[in-house]
Amino acid sequence: KELEVDAISDGETVLIPGIMEHIERAGVHSGDSMAVYPAQSLNEEQKKRLVDITTRLAKALQTKGLINIQFVLYQDELYVLEVNPRASRTVPFLSKVTGIPMAQVATRIMLGESIREQGYEGGLWRESDEVAVKAPVFSFAKLDCVDITLGPEMKSTGEVMGRDRDYACALYK
Repeated sequence: KELEVDAISDGETVLIPGIMEHIERAGVHSGDSMAVYPAQSLNEEQKKRLVDITTRLAKALQTKGLINIQFVLYQDELYVLEVNPRASRTVPFLSKVTGIPMAQVATRIMLGESIREQGYEGGLWRESDEVAVKAPVFSFAKLDCVDITLGPEMKSTGEVMGRDRDYACALYK
């Protein structure tokens, strides 16, 4: 399964608003993949490992701002697919579902303010009671001659979100 983590780092403290789990198997571009928050099938040990790896990578890269990391979990081993020291398309999604204004927090870090000075702690933010699903939007009907097969090249042009207290209902919405 593919997992995605967006984090905010001030160089010392790393805040992880959430861990998303992709609904499709690995191999579909993350922008084209449906994702669910909070991750539905991870155990606490797997979450701890994701937090540890994310924290160590953000610090090692001396990130001051946003960082996005794509992981694959295969046979209980975590593999890093890519690390992007920048904002991703999931920042607005996670900001909305967690209540953390991620772009604002990251901007204030770049202006010299720490995560703690902004009232946040490091580590994984408490998970919401609600489930949110991010689904891609495609413009295939408007674009002639476009191969609609999904793969590692991103083809979506936007995304929508469904929220509910129940995973199936959030997915339906």
